[in-house]
Amino acid sequence: MKQNYTKIAISLVFLIGLSSFIFYGNYAKEAKGRAYAQSDKPETELLEHIPLPWSEETMYSYPIVHTGQTTLYSDQNIQTDIQEGEDFYGQDGHYLQNLPSYKDNGDGTITDLVTGLMWQKTMDEKKTLEDAEQYAKKSTLAGYNDWRIPTIKELFSLIDYNGRSGGETAHTLYIDTQYFDQPLGDVTKGEREIDAQTWSSTRYVGKTMNQMDTIFGVNFIDGRIKGYPVTDMRSRSANKMYFRLVRGNPDYGKNQLISNEDGTITDLSTGLMWQMADDGTTRNWKEALSYAENLSLAGYEDWRLPSAKELQSIIDYTKSPQTTGTPAIYDEFQLTPIQDATGKQNWGFYWTGTTHLDGRNPYASAAYVCFGEALGKMNNRIMDVHGAGAVRSDPKNGNRSDYPQFFGPQGDIRYVYNFVLTVRYLSPETEDLSLDSERF
Repeated sequence: MKQNYTKIAISLVFLIGLSSFIFYGNYAKEAKGRAYAQSDKPETELLEHIPLPWSEETMYSYPIVHTGQTTLYSDQNIQTDIQEGEDFYGQDGHYLQNLPSYKDNGDGTITDLVTGLMWQKTMDEKKTLEDAEQYAKKSTLAGYNDWRIPTIKELFSLIDYNGRSGGETAHTLYIDTQYFDQPLGDVTKGEREIDAQTWSSTRYVGKTMNQMDTIFGVNFIDGRIKGYPVTDMRSRSANKMYFRLVRGNPDYGKNQLISNEDGTITDLSTGLMWQMADDGTTRNWKEALSYAENLSLAGYEDWRLPSAKELQSIIDYTKSPQTTGTPAIYDEFQLTPIQDATGKQNWGFYWTGTTHLDGRNPYASAAYVCFGEALGKMNNRIMDVHGAGAVRSDPKNGNRSDYPQFFGPQGDIRYVYNFVLTVRYLSPETEDLSLDSERF
């Protein structure tokens, strides 16, 4: 019976993919018609610039772009080769689906060939949220008038984990600079080079810092998702950030989850199957990779540690411990609660297979997703400094008894021993997609 549920879910993926292909084919035709009406460019030029809102490779409406990280790492250095069964097998560099692919349209826009999203190549100056919303509404970049501020899931699709960071100065940026222009913070105005965060349209439903209204953004200089206060804490005036406009694929970032009734969850929009619940055990990074690679669940043996982008895809940004009393993840999942450093119930960090090239030893940290409050210690007070739904990093290893610790200018809490939710690709090549009546 359990396998039947799984097969039904897979069949639905096929059906939805097929129907999406047909539906979005009509969508693309309509979009082209709108584009002709909105632009005086030749039709042959416009045809090349219409972003199709599905992946040409998968037909899923929300394909997760690879982190771009193909190099292999231990918890201390670069590795030339890591074979299956060896320590540190199962990281991003071992699974290379949906590698980033872009097209410069030559008109100030970039098309993502994996997601179908079209992006603004060069951002305007920093703006308040209100000004940015008006800017997006009025934009006619490249002859289109349907630009918008991206959601945090759309924006995070652009991050490139070949970036490298450390301290307040820029090193290698976390975005493909062959296609995208990325400014730095203006040091002549007293900013740090890393003060070049890009805001999304996704508001944090809780509060950060001293009860501040907060919006999630991506810092393409230091490779993190954090919540940034709407109001500048020093001047008490409206905060200003960069905004990169987007258009196309209205379904990107929208999950379609099915419980398979066997401890797994299928996401019909991404083509990923998830472990429904963690096993309640915290591990360092090497142990997390090994656990995922050796897991047998629901009859499948090909589980792995998700990338930072994959794990971020199942964050539910409408939830937070402050507002719903739950972790910021969809209701289909079950996470183990913890007692945090304040003594309150919270939810921990979850490892990814993505090395975060940051700090003195850039190979020694890996990215995690924070489904609970992203705590920090400032002015000797422990508080939610970045929001449930942040993506940061921890050291890959350390003595368990030495943690938690607080680190950095916001006193970010470090656990090092984090939880695991595993993932696997749906495999149409090996899994039965036929629609025989026994399934139903």
